[in-house]
Amino acid sequence: MKFSQMFGQTLRDAPADAEVTSQKLLIRAGFIRQLGAGIYSYMPIAKRAITKIENILREEINAIGGQELTMPVVQPADLWKETKRWYQIGSEMGRFKDKNDRDMVLAMTHEEVVGDLVRREIQSYRQLPRLVYHIQTKWRDDPRPRAGLIRVREFTMKDSYSLDSDWEGLDRQYRAHYQAYFNIFHRCGLPVVAVKSDVGMMGGKLAHEYMYLTSIGEDTLVFCDQCGYVANKQIALFQKPIPTASDPLPLEKVLTPGCKTIEDLANFLGVTKAQTAKAVFMTATFVEQTKDGPKDYQRLVFAIVRGDMELNETKLANALKSKDLRSAHEEEIKSVGASAGYASPVGLDFSVNKGMLGGVIVAVDDLIPGSANLVAGANEDGYHFLNTNYGRDYKADIVADLVSADDGYACVECGSPIRTSRGVEVGNIFQLGTRYTDDLNAKFVDKDGQLKSVIMGSYGIGVGRLLACVAEECNDENGLIWPITIAPYPVHIVSLKDADYAASVIHDQLAEVGIEALYDDRDESAGVKFNDADLIGLPIRITCGKRGLERGEVELKRRTETDKRNVPIDEIVEVVQAEIAALKAEIKAKVKPVEYKA
Repeated sequence: MKFSQMFGQTLRDAPADAEVTSQKLLIRAGFIRQLGAGIYSYMPIAKRAITKIENILREEINAIGGQELTMPVVQPADLWKETKRWYQIGSEMGRFKDKNDRDMVLAMTHEEVVGDLVRREIQSYRQLPRLVYHIQTKWRDDPRPRAGLIRVREFTMKDSYSLDSDWEGLDRQYRAHYQAYFNIFHRCGLPVVAVKSDVGMMGGKLAHEYMYLTSIGEDTLVFCDQCGYVANKQIALFQKPIPTASDPLPLEKVLTPGCKTIEDLANFLGVTKAQTAKAVFMTATFVEQTKDGPKDYQRLVFAIVRGDMELNETKLANALKSKDLRSAHEEEIKSVGASAGYASPVGLDFSVNKGMLGGVIVAVDDLIPGSANLVAGANEDGYHFLNTNYGRDYKADIVADLVSADDGYACVECGSPIRTSRGVEVGNIFQLGTRYTDDLNAKFVDKDGQLKSVIMGSYGIGVGRLLACVAEECNDENGLIWPITIAPYPVHIVSLKDADYAASVIHDQLAEVGIEALYDDRDESAGVKFNDADLIGLPIRITCGKRGLERGEVELKRRTETDKRNVPIDEIVEVVQAEIAALKAEIKAKVKPVEYKA
């Protein structure tokens, strides 16, 4: 490919609003162009890398029995209504009506379509197990797209779906994907860890996320370096401290002016944060089944955690079994007699509706019932209660683990200190079970003659996000550094003054043995060409210059190295073949069996 004929161009500077390294470099190197918020065009050079990633995906999923198909991006909403996700998913779902006034959906994922295919195609246990997948466009109207391809609204995903007659079969296919995903990421040159995660809107009983550890990540992961425990902070467990036993002391109201935060309160009273109770108000959305169909309704949630810990909203949402959760507005808090910054359930009447007042649900962390004589709000500005005790002074509708693991807390498995790290989710796997097939009546006749629901698994990898994470991982101060397996071209030929003929001959000779090269034939200075070569980041650079050609040599350099070497022109094809083989071997050596951690 001649650089002069390539559609797109490199840029000296990245746009001012580019946030992260991968975004800046992919734009500058001519890989992507932004059309709108979270919507990007992939330029020809990027499309080549994307195609190589997709081929790796195909190879690994085919190797575990996958069959590729293609499912529609536009789907009838009736399917999503059958599984109830039409009512459970908020504004991020793309909804519209067709010309016949029927509700339609832009695909966020394809569990519903797979379930519909299953109920049409699978009748007997003899047709199971099966594994189907596709690589298809998705749409999620994320309100906060950011970081280039890391968080977008339109994206391409490889999603595969396992179909089994029993739970043992699901476990086998789940474990096969667990290893296949490591193979995929390692073949793409990206280091990842697998962590247990929340099932979220997908549902089911078990999920893992594949995380690329980076400071730009929006997810927080919890690690124990001693025993290997790892989980997303959304669901991570830890050993909570055992509270010191103490007899309940009399409730006492005290003046605490200006103490709206736990830190201010503890300093003012001379107590530790662990001796206080923190109130957090949230508004939860639930779905009620009515005669007119599902209907949303909201409840104010009064969550109590110990003052030295932080509320985990995912754990709270799971405990509530709510559709959505947001911070409560001040007027909502005041409407139940509480005072923001000075709130507690003490003194409020929760006798109505089995502990609910005006739609309030009281939820406390499971550390609270054993923690005696905590300082808590008095529901009056400038005042707190000393010596509040759960059970005597207030009760809750829900007692559950509601707090987040954090650095230094005790590992749930071995008790050693845990640590946290940021990461980007590049893939996920879910044991869905019969979550969708039950709703869609996707059943088969088992060998015992019984009608049973097909058991499903769902497994996804975002292709563009994977490309961006590789770019985030593989770069230096001069530009991108693509792994040989997904580089748009393995070779970048730079022609200096009076060397075009030799460069063109080498380009054609490489093509004859199946090696595609990007040939910089532009009428630009050597500095511009070298800078662009480093910016684009192809693995091997061949430089053709007049002085070297006079000696019968060209210069060869790996993008990852500073050293250059001269190679006889008549040996360059064989040397390049050997270099490519060596680079591929380095990648292959990273593809190893990984211990499965349920």
